[in-house]
Amino acid sequence: QVQLVESGGGLVQPGGSLTLSCAASGSIFGFNAMGWYRQAPGKPRALVAAITRTGRTNYADSVKGRFTISRDNAKNTVYLQMNSLKPEDTAVYYCNAEQRVTTTPYWGKGTLVTVSS
Repeated sequence: QVQLVESGGGLVQPGGSLTLSCAASGSIFGFNAMGWYRQAPGKPRALVAAITRTGRTNYADSVKGRFTISRDNAKNTVYLQMNSLKPEDTAVYYCNAEQRVTTTPYWGKGTLVTVSS
């Protein structure tokens, strides 16, 4: 029973910073790619950043240079450091992970990030 639990969301002023964490539990295999997606009201869920087990990363153009994704394979945890936040970054952020061997995708319940003055 794999579970992903996000934390770190909240209210931040424009230009501020926030760090999200996602801890995965219940897996004996570990994970291939892990990443963060976000969904704003009325819009589809979209990729923010992803990272492979070996550390290769990719980012949405809208966050490139501002956000940094990282992971700790031993802890099955992925992080998202967000800097220079903008109001358009406001969304529910979801953690995603693909389990090794089974290739099963898992999702967290989401954490709300609100960027507003």
